[in-house]
Amino acid sequence: MLNFPNESRSYDATRNAVRFWGYDGALEVSFFVTEAALRHLQPAAAADETGCLRTFGSNRARVLGAAARVYSRGQKGSYEIAAGDL
Repeated sequence: MLNFPNESRSYDATRNAVRFWGYDGALEVSFFVTEAALRHLQPAAAADETGCLRTFGSNRARVLGAAARVYSRGQKGSYEIAAGDL
């Protein structure tokens, strides 16, 4: 079962995304929510590191719900959450 006990997240400038982690038992799972997806949630938010992290924090429950749905589609090395997943 996928859960998100770790509230850590970071901005990945090379991917223009916020990275966060979930856990499926002992397996650590990497997720990336794109800047475009975050702008979909809050169009007026700044499209920089601070704005993306703030938008992620304000919409954490919705992002984690989308992460669980994306994860359920099949195992990969990491998972990207796009605007259509929200």
